[in-house]
Amino acid sequence: MNIRMEWIYKTSKGAETVFSSNEISAAHAMLIAEDLDKTGRAKSIAFIDQFDSSWTMKEMKGYLKGIETEPHNVSVYFDAGFDRETSRSGLGCVIYYEQNGKSYRLRSNTPASEHTSNNDAEYAALYFSLQELELLKVHHLPVRFIGDSKVVINQMSGEWLVIEEDLSDWMERIEMKLKDLGIQAEYEQVPRKSNAEADRLATQALNGIEITGTSEIKKD
Repeated sequence: MNIRMEWIYKTSKGAETVFSSNEISAAHAMLIAEDLDKTGRAKSIAFIDQFDSSWTMKEMKGYLKGIETEPHNVSVYFDAGFDRETSRSGLGCVIYYEQNGKSYRLRSNTPASEHTSNNDAEYAALYFSLQELELLKVHHLPVRFIGDSKVVINQMSGEWLVIEEDLSDWMERIEMKLKDLGIQAEYEQVPRKSNAEADRLATQALNGIEITGTSEIKKD
């Protein structure tokens, strides 16, 4: 979870002013807050999340301790491949997350055959990624969903209207799943080259090659 910090700084002569940080990770913010607290000059340190809810230091410490053993700092890349001649699809997703102080990457794909268009398949890929998150037991967290489909990203973020009935049905299914998992979704549209890993998984699934695996990402 990324947050902003706000605090009141008081000088030795009693003058006060308010400072606010840029958006940073909750863990990084806690390190800074603890250091500020040691100076004795910072008052009313607060953490503001993306929904403008305010957290105290005690609440933020509790949150960070609670998520330590569960997947958190989750980002999801999703993509789909669609063959118009056969109406077959390949769905792929790559999930990056942290758990127990380590970073991981989950890669998964699956073939499908019930879709009618590329946009239909792209929505299915997004839903497939939610199913993978559910298996990971990701819940009640903000999650970034990243894809190269302008239609899916802009419709899910509310920028574009949904006219097609089949896409509207997908949106309802996805929003219900998000609600069930307590996930606060953030959407980001990227160029296809920035989504190459999910694209490759989708293509492999379309060609009958299924992949599922999790690996640790070693830090330098």
